[in-house]
Amino acid sequence: MKTATMLVAALLAAASTETVNFDKAEVGKPPSGWTATQTGTGHANWTIVQDDTAPSKPNVLRQSGQATYPVCLKDDTSLQDGFVEVKFKAMSGREDQAGGLVWRAKDANNYYVARANALENNVTIYHTINGRRTEKKRARMTVAGNQWHALRVEFQGSHFVVLFNGQKALDWDDETFKDAGKVGVWTKADSVTGFDDFTYGSK
Repeated sequence: MKTATMLVAALLAAASTETVNFDKAEVGKPPSGWTATQTGTGHANWTIVQDDTAPSKPNVLRQSGQATYPVCLKDDTSLQDGFVEVKFKAMSGREDQAGGLVWRAKDANNYYVARANALENNVTIYHTINGRRTEKKRARMTVAGNQWHALRVEFQGSHFVVLFNGQKALDWDDETFKDAGKVGVWTKADSVTGFDDFTYGSK
C-alpha cells in the first residue's frame, strides 16, 4: 500500500510539471502562447531560432533586441506556489549579459524576477512594481558567458529559493505579490540570451 501511495504521489507530481523546449515552435517568430514584451522602453525581440548547442535541439527562444527589461510570459500559466526553471546561455551584450526567471507576474510591469549575470558573476533577486525594479539580495556566483546554465526558483508562500546550476544561490522572504501569476523569462538591456527547456510546476 505504501508503494502504491508513493507511486500515485509521483504521478501527480509529474502531471503538474510542464516543460517547453520550443522545438515545435515556428523559427523566426515569437513563440505561440507567450506574450513577448518588455518592461520599460526600447524594443525587445523575442524569436525562435535554431541553435546547435541547445540542451534539447534544435530550437531555443532568443532575445536579441534592446529594451529596459525584455520579458516573455507564458500566457496559460497561473502559479501561486511551485517552481520555475530554465536553461539559458548569455551570448553577448556590452551593457548586460543576463538570463532571468519571472514568477507571480500580474503583467509586464509587476512581478518577481531572479537573474544570473555573466558580466557581473552574480545571481540577484528583485521585485518589479509598476515597472520599477528593486534589488533585494545578491550572491556571487561564476556565470560563464556562451555556456548553458540552469536557473531555478522555488516559491512557497512568502519564501523564495534561487538555485544556479543545482546549487543554492540565495533565499529571500517577501509578501509583495501573494496571488497566483504567470511565469516566464527575462533579460536586461542589450543582452542577447538564449533559453531552452523552460519547466514549471505547482505545489
